[in-house]
Amino acid sequence: MPWSPESSSAPTGGKDDNKTKLSSWTDPVRDHLSEGGNWIAPFIAAGATMGLWTFYQTYLRRIPNSAHVSPRHFHRRSLFGKVTSVGDGDGFHLYHTPGGRLAGWGWLRKVPKLKKELKGQTIPIRIAGVDAPEGGHFGRTAQPFASEAMKFLDSCIINRRVRAYVWRRDQYDRIVATVYVRRPPFFLRKDVSMELLKHGLATTYEAKTGAEFGGPSKEFEYKAAEESARQQGKGMWSLEKGGGFFHPSKKAQEIETPMAYKRRMKLAEEQQKIQKTNV
Repeated sequence: MPWSPESSSAPTGGKDDNKTKLSSWTDPVRDHLSEGGNWIAPFIAAGATMGLWTFYQTYLRRIPNSAHVSPRHFHRRSLFGKVTSVGDGDGFHLYHTPGGRLAGWGWLRKVPKLKKELKGQTIPIRIAGVDAPEGGHFGRTAQPFASEAMKFLDSCIINRRVRAYVWRRDQYDRIVATVYVRRPPFFLRKDVSMELLKHGLATTYEAKTGAEFGGPSKEFEYKAAEESARQQGKGMWSLEKGGGFFHPSKKAQEIETPMAYKRRMKLAEEQQKIQKTNV
């Protein structure tokens, strides 16, 4: 039989063959998804993956420092973590442990202890609604009961897990928050701001702008606690009572609040700068 191009069985090796091969392995997938209901499982899997990722980002992602606290957290979210250091009577550093023990913290995941390991990995917290006596920073003289306030706060929260309801960021890049800690014997939740006020180791925050109490009801409760401690002469307010009947020689002194102290120090520093400029 004479040879003809139509009778040849040699492969052509053209582009059409490549398209045929490419489409051949996708055909079963396309056919499977084209059948009614077969697209539901992949859709659910994709939705579950996105849901788990969102849950992780929202509740289980560790926030290393204040720079990573998003504005969307303020007035909406809380931070749970371990207190690694106390800086003064109303401030401390928090190592964020999202999820707590359920997420493995304390048995699978450990909070660092060394200062070099904690550097840049903690969130500075400014306790909301209160102002503790100022310590002797930058060559300034410490206020009465500044060390007592710091020791009290240290005894309450150091190395403990606390929950901080975040309100805003202050001018020092600290996170202003209402802080709660559970204490023995019954491990009831206690408001740290309230505890400082009850013991006369802080005043309610006096700034006209930027004050944050966590709501009007909290502000009312804090001021009532402050007044009660003052009437009982607790902590710093004991200086107002003088010696009383048994120690008449001990004179009462006017209390300078932490806010008044800071204003006085700022004014004195500004006057010193002016004097140096005029010399």
